[in-house]
Amino acid sequence: MSVKISLASSEHVEVIQKLAHAIWPDTFGAILSSAQIDYMLKWMYDPSALLKNMEQEHQFWLVLEQDQPVGFIGVQADFPEHGQLKIHKLYVLPSKQGSGLGKLLVNKAIELATHLGCDRIILNVNRFNRAVEFYKHIGFVILYTEDIAIGEGYFMEDFVMGYDLKS
Repeated sequence: MSVKISLASSEHVEVIQKLAHAIWPDTFGAILSSAQIDYMLKWMYDPSALLKNMEQEHQFWLVLEQDQPVGFIGVQADFPEHGQLKIHKLYVLPSKQGSGLGKLLVNKAIELATHLGCDRIILNVNRFNRAVEFYKHIGFVILYTEDIAIGEGYFMEDFVMGYDLKS
């Protein structure tokens, strides 16, 4: 099967948005209300929000199977501090989870971080998301927890996880 990772541009905003809308109900349906999922999808995946991310030095990479987008990763170098690469978003279609595509996307982040001379990769993940175990399995560790107020009375209840590139 032909799999590749391709840098997304502003022309791919709708693709990223459609993937998020296809992935989030399965990923978060058991841990967030449908109202919160809708709120967060509008907040984070509105085309203007995605374009603003791209303008603020976020890179989005699409994973393609047979030239069809099946997942994506969004990263930002030197965020929130110099020497770190932040994974802001990493999602694969539910039907493709467990097939190695998530690991392929993480490997892309490792490649980028190494190229940029970063010491660590960090990410936030909902504390109740089954992806926590995926991240632990590939070498991330929990650094701390944080609750982030995002408006409308909603919170992101996250682990901040890290992957040390210098050890």
